[in-house]
Amino acid sequence: MNFKTIFLDRDGVINQKQPEGEYVSSWKQFILLPGVAEAIVALKQAGKRVIVVTNQRGVALGRYTAEDVLAIHKQLQQLLATHGAQVDAFYFCPHDKKQCQCRKPLPGMFEQARAEFPLITANSSVMVGDSLSDIEFGLGVGMPTVFIQGDSEHRKPGWERGAELADFVAADLPDAVRQLLS
Repeated sequence: MNFKTIFLDRDGVINQKQPEGEYVSSWKQFILLPGVAEAIVALKQAGKRVIVVTNQRGVALGRYTAEDVLAIHKQLQQLLATHGAQVDAFYFCPHDKKQCQCRKPLPGMFEQARAEFPLITANSSVMVGDSLSDIEFGLGVGMPTVFIQGDSEHRKPGWERGAELADFVAADLPDAVRQLLS
């Protein structure tokens, strides 16, 4: 697959997802999944743009703030830098369901990325996620998609449909990157 930009969901793809209904609200709760830093290094070495797109409903519910999300992303960048990796951009939706156009599966975060990086196109991008909304987001804008199976204890309802709709299924991000770069 010839792609230039990879869109990554965050919770469940980059870091350990909390149980359904719970949220990663601080860096203390953020646990980088094995091999993720190395997978991002491989993407960057291959000349790919790496963009994180994440729904953060916990902000709308008052569990944490947008500033908390930004702080987590800043600390993630610092951690990735120690491995020689970086994310090119982070976009997050702080809204509750049906309040905006940026909550996946709606296309708002893709449009934000295109505004910042005008060369991004759907057919030169790929979406990697672990939920039905991630896969629907990618398909909705015309991107190929990769479903991450991840930890069976933390899968969202509807994950089976996401796996069926995706172009590829991978065990985790390192596996997805190996498939995409081969």
